[in-house]
Amino acid sequence: MHILQQAGPMTTERRDLEACLRIQIEEMERKLNVLVAQINQSQLELADHMKDNIANLRQLQSQVLDEELIKWKREQQLSGNGVPMQSNLNTIQEWCELLADLIWTSRQQVNNVSRINNKTIPELRQPHLIEMLEDMSKQVTNLLSTLVTSTFVIEKQPPQVMKTNTRFTATVRLLVGGQLNVYMTPPRVSVAIISEQQAQLLLKSETQAGKGKQPVECGDILNNSGVMEYQATSRQLSVSFRNMQLRKIKRAEKKGTESVMDEKLTLLFQSQFNVGGGELVFQVWTLSLPVVVIVHGNQEPHGWATVTWDNAFSPPGRVPFAVPDKVSWGQLAETLRIKFYSATSGGDLSEDNLRFLAEKIFRSSLPMNTIELNAQMVSWTQFCKDALPERNFTFWEWFYMVVKVTRDYLRTLWCDGLIMGFIQKKQAEEMLSKCPPGTFLLRFSDSELGGITIAWTGEGNEVFSLQPFTSRDLMLRSLADRVLDLPQLQHLYPSIAKDAVFSKYYTKPENEMLKNGYVKPVLVTTLPPYMSSMASYAHSPDSHRNTPSAHSSCFSAATPAPTENTFMDSDLFEQMRAFDPESFDEFNLYESMSMK
Repeated sequence: MHILQQAGPMTTERRDLEACLRIQIEEMERKLNVLVAQINQSQLELADHMKDNIANLRQLQSQVLDEELIKWKREQQLSGNGVPMQSNLNTIQEWCELLADLIWTSRQQVNNVSRINNKTIPELRQPHLIEMLEDMSKQVTNLLSTLVTSTFVIEKQPPQVMKTNTRFTATVRLLVGGQLNVYMTPPRVSVAIISEQQAQLLLKSETQAGKGKQPVECGDILNNSGVMEYQATSRQLSVSFRNMQLRKIKRAEKKGTESVMDEKLTLLFQSQFNVGGGELVFQVWTLSLPVVVIVHGNQEPHGWATVTWDNAFSPPGRVPFAVPDKVSWGQLAETLRIKFYSATSGGDLSEDNLRFLAEKIFRSSLPMNTIELNAQMVSWTQFCKDALPERNFTFWEWFYMVVKVTRDYLRTLWCDGLIMGFIQKKQAEEMLSKCPPGTFLLRFSDSELGGITIAWTGEGNEVFSLQPFTSRDLMLRSLADRVLDLPQLQHLYPSIAKDAVFSKYYTKPENEMLKNGYVKPVLVTTLPPYMSSMASYAHSPDSHRNTPSAHSSCFSAATPAPTENTFMDSDLFEQMRAFDPESFDEFNLYESMSMK
């Protein structure tokens, strides 16, 4: 228009041309404005769709991470008590990889729209759209950050009862490491052991702005660093620590009745991941399940008490490592049942067994029904702090040793129902006193940790209980063979011939000589001679009445067991005595008295 105005005097033709051009320009501007409006509207609609998409991704991610992955972690914790795993980490990885792909694609879409909008002339840019894009960029980046940090998991937990100067293993894995090409810059993972208090501070600093201080380690771990490796076939990015070793530990100050086995520590796994060729860098860490550090084997039972209680009763989303001080008997009974079932590979506890355990932990008989009993509350102190009446050990120590001896030496007998096990001595005597002589049952000792005793009916319906056999005894000769050794035992309660159920567990005699020309000796369990007159003994309140000791005599495998006193080769006797000085000194004294 300016050019037309400078072209010379205005003529009619020029005025018509100018008018025509004005109309064309106005029409062009109108069309351009319509296009700009359409573009702006399309951008807003696209932004709304991306906003909805991000919201859907957030909901989907919450379902995968806050439900499925948390469920897997909870199952992993319960598996420490023997509960079988149901969730599959490989399936969860597939879901996380799909999420990673969707989130990364959404992030690229947001960035592309932002670039297009930035190329638009400033006058046509929409401030509202710019704010939306900036906000969505932050949201989708946060989703990606949450996904990466949450999928850094401990696939194989370290041992929860950890002994110093003993090697242990652990495996950590990044579930989205293959999808996001994190393996292109192989990350290094370091491991440190920290206290419960340090774990609390670490989580607290995570929820606040900025980063907290590096946690203070409370022990030295050897071989505590490794590079994550990528397996293309399984698409797994992980690192296995196969040779870690805790050299020393710094204990926290104890309060009240706390012991070192009450102290819960944790292993901190840390790394740094590069995503998008270094475009994004994530500092990641994860904590192991609580661990209890022991320095001696006799601390192991109480250490497992702490771990078992924590695994079973820790609430979701807890502050490390808070657990309730009291739980219902129903909850604890299920935990004990699973513990026993897992350790014995299928040897379950009956309702009667659980009621027996309830009476033991509550220190009284419980006439209430099952529903009322299950609602009764049991404290941590009752569980593993207070000694049982007239005993120097706790309920947990007693139960732990029963589980251990059953797992190691009695599993098949228990699973076949040959061990009554959980029954009071008085109740066993009442049951057997109504049975013919030679009827017997097997029960766990109330007085001997990890002990199992044989109670049987003698002449005149007198009931006797054999001194309990422990792991040390059963290592030398199996319980089934000891039942075979004693002719006084004829029928398993109520009236099952012992050979009908025990014979498949008897050790077959070896009639061949050893390669060195010697005949291999065997131990045979016998009762002392005075047992012939035991039937005439009157009942007394003495807790040790009717509890004869079994003597293990040593016979040649190729020679029938004699009825008279038989003596061991001196070298063999010294070997046996070195293994169990107390029992074999008692045996020697008995033999010496017999000679006289």
